[in-house]
Amino acid sequence: MLKKQFISENLTLSYEDVGQGEPIVLLHGFCGSHAYWERIMPELAKQYRVIAPDLRGHGGSTYQTDEYTIEDMAEDIKLLLEALNINKVSMFGHSLGGYITLAFVERYSSMLNSFSLVHSTAFADSDEAIAGREANIKKVEKDGVRPLINGLVPKLFSENNVMKMMEEEAYIKEIGYKTSKEGTIGALKAMKNRPNRSDILEHTSLPVLLVAGEQDLIIPTAKVFSTSKDNVTQSLIKHVGHMSMFEDSEQLLSDIKSFLS
Repeated sequence: MLKKQFISENLTLSYEDVGQGEPIVLLHGFCGSHAYWERIMPELAKQYRVIAPDLRGHGGSTYQTDEYTIEDMAEDIKLLLEALNINKVSMFGHSLGGYITLAFVERYSSMLNSFSLVHSTAFADSDEAIAGREANIKKVEKDGVRPLINGLVPKLFSENNVMKMMEEEAYIKEIGYKTSKEGTIGALKAMKNRPNRSDILEHTSLPVLLVAGEQDLIIPTAKVFSTSKDNVTQSLIKHVGHMSMFEDSEQLLSDIKSFLS
C-alpha cells in the first residue's frame, strides 16, 4: 500500500487510500496508526474506497501547535476529505478514533452516511480516568513514550489472548513507540478535556454500529452500549479485549461489512 500525505497550514497528515466505491474512513486509537486496520483493509477495499489516516502526532503525521482538542482532530479529517473531494463517508473510530468520530458527527453530520464506535464510548472521562491521564502526561514528560506504551499495550488485549498474541503485542508496541512525545501528550490532554457526547448517540438519525469487546479492560461493554434504539446496531465480540482488529479481525470485518450492506 502506498502512503500518501495531505499538507495544510500547520499539519501534515499521512494516510492510506485504497480500493474503489463508496468511501469509508477508519480512525485508529491512541498511540496507534493506520496500521491498526491492516488486517481488514484489503478485504474492505474489494468493495469500498478505504481511507485510513494517521491522526495528528501519530504514525507519519505531524502538527505544529501546542494544545489541541478532539474537535481539532475531527477538523483534520474534514480537511482531508475536502482535499480528496469526498462529500460523504461512513466513519469507523476505534477508541480515541471514536471520540473524534462523535465530534465529527456533532459538527459535520451532513458529511456522513453512517458511523461506528469500535471499543469506544460517548461518555466523558470519569474523575478517576482524568487523574490517570494527568499521571500519564507527567510520566511521558519525564520518561518519554516507551514506558507508557510498555505499560499500556498488555492491557489492550483480553487476558486469554495476551500469551498467544505476543507477536501482535510486540507489533502494537512498535507502532506506539513511533508516536511523538508531543502527539502522545496532546492526545492525552484532548481526551481528558472532551465533553460527554451521549446526546449525539441519543439524537442522531444516522445508522450507528457500536462494537464492544467482551473482555475489554479499557472501555467496558456498558460504556460502549450506552444507547439502544432502532438505528443503532450493537455487536459484542466474544473473547476479545480492546483490539478486535487483531484479536478477532474476521468477526470485526464481518460486523463492518454487514453494517455497511
